[in-house]
Amino acid sequence: MNTMIELPAMRRSAELAPNSVDNDARTVEVIWSAGARVRRASFFGEPYDEELSLDPAHVRLERLNAGAPFLKVHEVDTLDAVIGSVVPGSARIENGRGIAQVRISERADVEPIWRDIQAGHIRAVSIGYQVHRFDISKPDGGRELWRAVDWTPFEVSAVPVGADPAAGFRAHTPLHDCVLHRRDAPTPQGASPMTDKTPASDAATPATTQPTEPNDTEDTPMTEPKTAGSDPKVAASEPKVHASETRSQPKTQAAPAPDTEAVATRAREAERDRVSTIYDLAGRLNLERGFAEDLVKRGVGMDEARRLILDQVAAKSDETRTFPHVSVPLGGRDERITRRDAVANALLHRYSPTLFQLEDAARQYRGMTLLELARESLGNAGVNTRGLSRDEVATRALHSTSDFPEILSAVTNKTLRQAYEAYPRTFMLFCRQVLATDFKAMHRVQLGEAPQLLEVGESGEFKRGTLGESKESYKVKTYGRVVAITRQTLINDDLDAFTRIPAMYGNSIAQLESDVVWGIITANPAMADGNALFHTTHKNLAGTGTALAVEAVGAARAAMAKQTGLDKKTVLNVRPAFLIVPASLELKAEQLVAQNLVPAATSSVVPQSIRTLAPISEPRLDAASETAWYLAASPNQIDTIEYAYLEGQQGAYIETRNGFDVDGVEIKCRLDFGAKAIDWRGLYKNPGA
Repeated sequence: MNTMIELPAMRRSAELAPNSVDNDARTVEVIWSAGARVRRASFFGEPYDEELSLDPAHVRLERLNAGAPFLKVHEVDTLDAVIGSVVPGSARIENGRGIAQVRISERADVEPIWRDIQAGHIRAVSIGYQVHRFDISKPDGGRELWRAVDWTPFEVSAVPVGADPAAGFRAHTPLHDCVLHRRDAPTPQGASPMTDKTPASDAATPATTQPTEPNDTEDTPMTEPKTAGSDPKVAASEPKVHASETRSQPKTQAAPAPDTEAVATRAREAERDRVSTIYDLAGRLNLERGFAEDLVKRGVGMDEARRLILDQVAAKSDETRTFPHVSVPLGGRDERITRRDAVANALLHRYSPTLFQLEDAARQYRGMTLLELARESLGNAGVNTRGLSRDEVATRALHSTSDFPEILSAVTNKTLRQAYEAYPRTFMLFCRQVLATDFKAMHRVQLGEAPQLLEVGESGEFKRGTLGESKESYKVKTYGRVVAITRQTLINDDLDAFTRIPAMYGNSIAQLESDVVWGIITANPAMADGNALFHTTHKNLAGTGTALAVEAVGAARAAMAKQTGLDKKTVLNVRPAFLIVPASLELKAEQLVAQNLVPAATSSVVPQSIRTLAPISEPRLDAASETAWYLAASPNQIDTIEYAYLEGQQGAYIETRNGFDVDGVEIKCRLDFGAKAIDWRGLYKNPGA
């Protein structure tokens, strides 16, 4: 008989293999399952044993092999919880065990975790998985065996203790369909028959009530849970055997000698059941995780824990707030969003009337102070502000469900982006932009020219050729600062705090990008071949410095045209497109490429080919040399310098949250950026004179 039920995702303990650590690649192997049997508690009948089949035909490895996340204690609500990923294609089943290789992130906050893994302090991991089909049988006199014959592992997590059933993130667990195939279908004693579609509240919930085993071994001792009483959702998880109890033996047999290890094992399992039940109840009732953690740490017994949990639920229900209904016109915008955008526009217009034109919807908010706008936002959110002091209005506006924090965030974001985009970044003309998918090192292969064609005689053989190559590598780095908007800002009506200051940060971020790229030119770093970017070996550095003039530019142009491929034979004919000078030579460069106006002599004529050079003046070059000048080719012809943003994070990125260290709103400005010289043949330097 087949039955369809809904199940949440489930978890099992697994283990790291510290001896498989590869320090250079930052990888380590994970044994994510050995398929052992695990006892599960059910809400609709007797407990059962669960077994994961490790037949390759029964396990869907697509999500692991696609680069599934390696999480921190099953946290699924924040990006910071991702501390690595499964190496694509590494998940496999070998000798009855599920094995995969995990690569650890290079983020600074993950580094302590990586060091603990290397040292062997962190050895426990846990997998999250979904079961799509169970094959159910019941041995004589034993519990039902639920054998997963179609299941999907989808994430791996590092956990402090692999057997901790509370390590997972349990609130709002999504459900998925699972087929139960029973070889024989007797109704368990005390349970009601299931229908074809059993609601999740009445069906099995193994993910939230499971006492996860400490290791994937089949001889792990298990205790028998009690049959559900008047409150099945609570009592089903309570263990029957406690640390101080032992099972009675048949009267015809002599009582065995006390087994201290078995007693200790039962005590551990009783504690796990207590912890599991507390976290399970708190999660399903949407209580704060910290509340459950406090009950666990204080060793509160199950009866007392149930009472405290019910008291907490009642207290939360008293705090339930209602908000006015906002209708959404057919084909129109949400009224709340329209009002929020109008307030933000009024503040931006007040900041800079020339940059931000006042919209019609924002006219009603023109002239209102920040505190008046905060009071307005609270009123729109259903908060009665009558009788509140200025300080109370500011505090509630920054720590409530009103739109005011989002309005401040929108204003800050727009002023920062406007200033960021307005700052002149001169390097973008001769450099090439790419996107990085992650923070790992990016390797750029500098391809050589195609091999020259050779004459093929009659009935002759085509000879093979190879492409020369040279490799450069770099990676994206993260830069950032935090700006705080406090309640004092609102009370003092200090608009500059979240307009001019973020604008200054926008300039600062754009300056940082220019510092990184132009720092490559001035620092003259080593390339992959061991020579400096500008070096006589690379034939892109003038042997003797000469002043900026027609003859010197002509000689530099000829040197670039004579550059050869990596085979040292093929002439590339690289043509310069940009004349790069420090600010001290800007006027001279402009005069050099200016149109000829009735020259006095033929020798004074600047050729058209040189006048097509686009001058780029950069004051950062003056600090290194006020006489040196450069030529650069178009990045469309040959690689020069490459700069990269993290994909989806181009330029400055803004995040906001209610402040914890400060009494207000914190706005984080972040830049994920990196740059590297890829090919020296598209650049030329003359030290000048």
